[in-house]
Amino acid sequence: MSHIERLPVAVPLSADIEHRPDRALPYRARVRWIEPRTKRRTSLSQSHGTEEQAQEWIDALSAAALRGIDPATSVQPLAAYGEANMALALRGLEPKTTDPCLAGWRLRVVPSLGHLPLPMVSNGAVDRSVYGWIADGCSRSTVKNSLAVLVRVMEQARRDGLIQSNPARVKGWQSEYQKAEDELDDPRSLALPDWAALTALADALVARSHGRFAGWGEVVVFAACTAARIGEVSGVRVRDIDPVNWIWTVRRQTTPSPGGLADKRTKGKVARRVPLIEEVRPLVAQRLLAVGPDPDARLFTGPRGGRITTAVLRDATRWDEVVARLGYEHLRRHDLRHTGLTWMADAGVPLHVLRKIAGHGSLATTQRYLHPDLRSITEAGRSLSAHLSVAAGPPKPPGAVRRVL
Repeated sequence: MSHIERLPVAVPLSADIEHRPDRALPYRARVRWIEPRTKRRTSLSQSHGTEEQAQEWIDALSAAALRGIDPATSVQPLAAYGEANMALALRGLEPKTTDPCLAGWRLRVVPSLGHLPLPMVSNGAVDRSVYGWIADGCSRSTVKNSLAVLVRVMEQARRDGLIQSNPARVKGWQSEYQKAEDELDDPRSLALPDWAALTALADALVARSHGRFAGWGEVVVFAACTAARIGEVSGVRVRDIDPVNWIWTVRRQTTPSPGGLADKRTKGKVARRVPLIEEVRPLVAQRLLAVGPDPDARLFTGPRGGRITTAVLRDATRWDEVVARLGYEHLRRHDLRHTGLTWMADAGVPLHVLRKIAGHGSLATTQRYLHPDLRSITEAGRSLSAHLSVAAGPPKPPGAVRRVL
């Protein structure tokens, strides 16, 4: 039986730490062991920012080996472990319950947390993922099903001895749901304040990324200027750009799917047109020249030419660390879209036009970006005062007033 091959085996480990000062993560920790069944020498390695972090990684693997856990399994990504053990984790559930759980795993858990090794799935990581699902508009039942399957998979990992406690057993997410709903009623509060803040964020993300890849900053600036989702930015092709009228026709988005990343229709299932403002046109022109004349070429890709997702952008740029340092702890990748729509609303874009640009199905969703700020309220007061002062001007001469009998 295949599951016998995955049973824990006790093995002694040898370990070392190599210092490579020319790398972004200069300390590479490595462990080696002999597979008892095949007698083959196997190794694992992982790079870290400090020697202490590298030693902690080695200590964790050594502790797992002493408990009889295969070192390779102990650092297995959540997605791989879940796929291998899903039938065991969902045992006892009826098919009508299993289906929504599997959908939650595929569409939400894996894109949010699947890349993390099991020991790194913390309470905080689960909290942020749940909040992200809520902020993306997932219903309560969707969040509940996604969290339920995560709880079961992590519980199986605990029973296997891979983790000491189940970090997915979070409490209070219902109140967090209400908090997120309240916050989304005012998406303006999630937006960056101005152009300088946007460019500073883009520069900081590039500086923190491996190899200082400039493409990450371009993605961030483009997303904010077009009020687009990261998946939509990833889906831009050369033929979608009209460089004469400077219009982008949004036709697709990159989303996680069972077979990996795939290009699908936009969230609203309808193409929409978005203006490319003057500030972003040099960036777009440069990308068009760089990718060449192929109409199906992607305008934005990762450093190795791969497709971009919000999780890829987060991990490659150390997003959470950078935004916290800049004082935007609340900022998520999706808030770049809030930024663009807020700026357009403040610029006086009519509501019906803003709705088309955003691709909103409901006018009420677009109206949330029109909440007036303090400056708008002050200007409204001045306008009223000016109107009243004109109306209360000097009286007209008697001959200028015609009587109607």
